[in-house]
Amino acid sequence: MHREEFQLRFFMCVFESRQVVRTTQSTAGEASSSNMTIPKSKADDQRGLDGTDDDPNTVGPVSILDTEWIMTHEEHHAAKTLGIGKAIAVLTSGGDAQGMNAAVRAVVRVGIFTGARVFFVHEGYQGLVDGGEHIREATWESVSMMLQLGGTVIGSARCKDFREREGRLRAAHNLVKRGITNLCVIGGDGSLTGADTFRSEWSDLLNDLQKDGKITAEEATKSSYLNIVGLVGSIDNDFCGTDMTIGTDSALHRIVEIVDAITTTAQSHQRTFVLEVMGRHCGYLALVTSLSCGADWVFIPECPPDDDWEEHLCRRLSETRTRGSRLNIIIVAEGAIDKNGKPITSEDIKNLVVKRLGYDTRVTVLGHVQRGGTPSAFDRILGSRMGVEAVMALLEGTPDTPACVVSLSGNQAVRLPLMECVQVTKDVTKAMDEKRFDEAIKLRGRSFMNNWEVYKLLAHVRPPVSKGGLHTVAVMNVGAPAAGMNAAVRSTVRIGLIQGNRVLVVHDGFEGLAKGQIEEAGWSYVGGWTGQGGSKLGTKRTLPKKNLEQISANITKFNIQGLVIIGGFEAYTGGLELMEGRKQFDELCIPFVVIPATVSNNVPGSDFSIGADTALNTICTTCDRIKQSAAGTKRRVFIIETMGGYCGYLATMAGLAAGADAAYIFEEPFTIRDLQVNVEHLVQKMKTTVKRGLVLRNEKCNENYTTDFIFNLYSEEGKGIFDSRKNVLGHMQQGGSPTPFDRNFATKMGAKAMNWMSGKIKESYRNGRIFANTPDSGCVLGMRKRALVFQPVTELKDQTDFEHRIPKEQWWLKLRPILKILAKYEIDLDTSDHAHLEHISRKRSGEAAV
Repeated sequence: MHREEFQLRFFMCVFESRQVVRTTQSTAGEASSSNMTIPKSKADDQRGLDGTDDDPNTVGPVSILDTEWIMTHEEHHAAKTLGIGKAIAVLTSGGDAQGMNAAVRAVVRVGIFTGARVFFVHEGYQGLVDGGEHIREATWESVSMMLQLGGTVIGSARCKDFREREGRLRAAHNLVKRGITNLCVIGGDGSLTGADTFRSEWSDLLNDLQKDGKITAEEATKSSYLNIVGLVGSIDNDFCGTDMTIGTDSALHRIVEIVDAITTTAQSHQRTFVLEVMGRHCGYLALVTSLSCGADWVFIPECPPDDDWEEHLCRRLSETRTRGSRLNIIIVAEGAIDKNGKPITSEDIKNLVVKRLGYDTRVTVLGHVQRGGTPSAFDRILGSRMGVEAVMALLEGTPDTPACVVSLSGNQAVRLPLMECVQVTKDVTKAMDEKRFDEAIKLRGRSFMNNWEVYKLLAHVRPPVSKGGLHTVAVMNVGAPAAGMNAAVRSTVRIGLIQGNRVLVVHDGFEGLAKGQIEEAGWSYVGGWTGQGGSKLGTKRTLPKKNLEQISANITKFNIQGLVIIGGFEAYTGGLELMEGRKQFDELCIPFVVIPATVSNNVPGSDFSIGADTALNTICTTCDRIKQSAAGTKRRVFIIETMGGYCGYLATMAGLAAGADAAYIFEEPFTIRDLQVNVEHLVQKMKTTVKRGLVLRNEKCNENYTTDFIFNLYSEEGKGIFDSRKNVLGHMQQGGSPTPFDRNFATKMGAKAMNWMSGKIKESYRNGRIFANTPDSGCVLGMRKRALVFQPVTELKDQTDFEHRIPKEQWWLKLRPILKILAKYEIDLDTSDHAHLEHISRKRSGEAAV
């Protein structure tokens, strides 16, 4: 097997070998985990996940193809030496974006892991042109403490010189002299287009340099071709081909924090606030912000308002006030225009509202605050994953490999031809210039389209006035509270009302359903719920089995014809009990759908649960402060206990996002020897300039190796070398205001669930009543890979470990090896997944529906 075939895409690609691979001796670094085994199983697209073995003691990362090879020990070793003799340069260009540092860190450390030399290029393309001290070799420790920093540590700048051939000639000279033939560019479409131009001219540039005597023939031969891989770093999320660009989620965090703060003062004074957000010619930030805060109106460039928008807007605002609201929020994208291409500014809107309605109106232009601050957990993980994949793409590159961009599709990392993505991005601008706005929205991708359709339903459709309805649907929360539950309830209730249904809300879960704690909800009932944490309806862990008779009676009493259950593992098991109860009670033969909502992220049938992102960011924020404390005191190790039951999602992902030194979880069994290895790792680390440690432990990872035990062990073994501290985060992980991701995800899940429910009720109408007894009438709505899908709860039973309340297959286990690699652990892996390049047209057709 040739070296080019060896892959290290263990971070996002399933390594499907049934051999057990163990961790060897560790050295100093920043992030690690306990020993792991990596299974091999065929990717199963029907299941919706690239699977791991059913044995919960085995794990494995994300696969795009299911090509399999069996590798020898020598081939395992070759995988770790893939970069020997090669050099990689990484630069950040254009506008800065939170999460760029995570990507740079991953490129450096994974590049070094493979044996390659890695260089920083400071100040973007300007540094590439100027050379000298602007191009410096990176070390493992030089990227320490970068994860939590916003912006870009290596600097970014606009560069006019690189736009000229003379500038690119100087840049090529600087790279050739250092033996660099692999370039990772982190930036927007302009930066990536410049990189592709550089690559296409490379041969001519080398010829000119050789003719001028600036490089030798031998140097030209060694640098005969240049590999380019792009990572999209932009808060605007305006690059076609990826669902999210690095920095977008963090920008949404800044915006929503400000909107939440403004909401309180707006309510106090009955004010209207007009907020202008960034995005250039892309309305993504404005659109998602509107969904996340329940804005009354949004102006985006891709869909200008109708000619009579002034009348419609004023009517909308006055109707909202009439229904009892004390505030109005209007979001404006900085590139907003009307159908004639004339800009719509925030001042224009303010003047309109004041003149026609007389409302006290304020304007807030958020500006560059959206670029600043600490990156969110999502952006740190995204940057890390993309950085890892970029290194693999570079080292696999050949002269015939097109420049590619690493992007995110649903929950998967994919590679797309760079210029295909750039072309579609340009097509969007062209369509807008030519006033083909419907086409512009389609070109943005299905995710953007779905956001727009849900927003229009919730904001621009006048709610029904009359009571009663075509069908009666009940909504309830079950299990532990999770941030985002209220957003899901709001969306479900309002979409149900728009469809002409009568919507009931059930308090205190199945217990409240049994006791008849049920009331009808109108449009205003759920007003302002989007940004509120916890569960406004109340939620309990009680399961329905013992109360099926009372539940059946109340279903009849309140004429409930469909049930939307928003909750965690108890919601899923409660659904199974309802299905079983149908044998005894015909009243239970109504459609129901479970929307996963739990910080543990342990509901079978879904890669993500509402609330998990908020909990993850809470843990991340705490870990940042703890690392800062440890860095200040030096030689200190913190052991942090996270929630999650037996599910290690929070510990693993927070470990990856915070740069932890170990993450102990139930799914990956560990022994006293593993603990000893991790202690030795920290001992070696204290000899470097990185004199701190962070260890995460899932609350139920091991009944004997408790947090106290691990703390005592580290304290004893670290005597004279480092001090230990412990912290149990507890229920703070369940609280707080939901993140933009959880608000947006919950809103769209609620809308999709209610649309499904209306169709299923009509389908189940027989002989004057609803009778649904087929398996597909009781489903879990979950995100699997790239789409939201409905899966019968009974079909998910075989995929569930009921004893430990977790799915047998969990996608995030595939990311565990990143912890080891970024920690400088020496590991052998079965890297058996062949590289894969998609095309954007194909990618868009299968894009995530979220």
